[in-house]
Amino acid sequence: MKKTAISGLLLTACLTTSMAWAEVSELRVPLGAGGFGFLPLHVMKAHNLIEKQAEKEGIKLKVNWANVGGPSAMIDALISGSADFVSAGPPSFLILWDKTRTNVEVKGVAAMSSMPMNLNTKADHLKTVDDLKGSDKVAVTSVKSSIPSIVMQMYAVKKYGKDQAFRFDPFTVSMNHGDAASALLSGSASITGHFASAPLDQVERKTPGVRSIMNTDDVMGGSTTFTMISTTRKFQERNPKVYGAFVSALKEAQDMIRQDKQAAAQVLIDSMGGPGKWSLTDMVTMLNDPAIKYTTAPENVMKYAVFMHEIGSLKSRPTSIRDLFFPGVDLQNGN
Repeated sequence: MKKTAISGLLLTACLTTSMAWAEVSELRVPLGAGGFGFLPLHVMKAHNLIEKQAEKEGIKLKVNWANVGGPSAMIDALISGSADFVSAGPPSFLILWDKTRTNVEVKGVAAMSSMPMNLNTKADHLKTVDDLKGSDKVAVTSVKSSIPSIVMQMYAVKKYGKDQAFRFDPFTVSMNHGDAASALLSGSASITGHFASAPLDQVERKTPGVRSIMNTDDVMGGSTTFTMISTTRKFQERNPKVYGAFVSALKEAQDMIRQDKQAAAQVLIDSMGGPGKWSLTDMVTMLNDPAIKYTTAPENVMKYAVFMHEIGSLKSRPTSIRDLFFPGVDLQNGN
């Protein structure tokens, strides 16, 4: 009887341990705000790339692609446990990394895309951001934590000094890209300018009277990560095969975009509601722009981190790019 009891306890312990460390069978990934920055996710979805990579590891995986956009919503989803991987710009990620260092510990998985954003306007009085005044409003995805917000802070510090870092913040307003583009092009008095990315950036600048007065890559000093993927340490450690499958699928999607721009452009058009105002030829032309890149190597992420720490937006300062990312991606060439 003692032997039977002991064997039963050992079996229960083994089963409990096995269950505790079983990898997830369903992966939850928000699709993001849309546009070229999130194209790899749509390619992964269209071609079931994560499922295929997981199958190579002997895992039957279902991927739940949630239609969640905007950095705040995705960050909330990751922290609450309702999402496993999320995509956002480096500033939003860095704030999350800083706030979770002593609890869930969110870190970067990989960069996803690099591309510039342009501040577009129809306002005659705006020649540079220095001309913003009165009721002028610039649409950004998230006040204080978006790429444009940090870039304008960088510009302000360089031109006016550190004590003027937040000089342009009062002129920014949070708005999704679609609504911001509609407001700008319609001549709505509520929006003076819009920091846009491809493809809305190109659509805006083709419109008579619209011009760009600031480019984020110019302020950053070169090609800069636009979207990146992050997750929690708990997920990364407990699901090494699924984690690896996701990274492999991301790299595969980026390769597919580079190798067949027309097919990639069609995926993006389909994700945006199908044929209509989006021309396949125009989309391919945009994808051929050398400023639009798809790479897992982070670019200029440390520049954001150092600056945000210097102005007090981050409590902690990473010593290197390796402090911000899990091992496994091309960090040797990242910065």
